Amino acid sequence: MGGPARRRLALCGGVAAVAALAGCGLPPVQPWEKGVLARPAMSFDADRLENALAEHIYASKEAASGGAGVGASGCGCN
Repeated sequence: MGGPARRRLALCGGVAAVAALAGCGLPPVQPWEKGVLARPAMSFDADRLENALAEHIYASKEAASGGAGVGASGCGCN
C-alpha cells in the first residue's frame, strides 16, 4: 500500500473520526424542552388517517391484520 492509497485511507479515517465526534457536542435535552418532544405531532403515527391507510395497505398486501401495536407478539399465523 503506497503513497496515494495510504493518504486516502488516512483522510477517510480522519473524516470518519470527525463525523463520529460531531454528535458529542450536542447539549442534552432540558426538562422544559421535553414537553415539545412529547406532543402527538412529534410521533411517527401522529396522523391517524395516514396510519389507518398504511395498516390497510399492509394488511391487503400481506393477507394479515393486526400485530402493529405495542402489545403484539408471536408469528401472526392464526
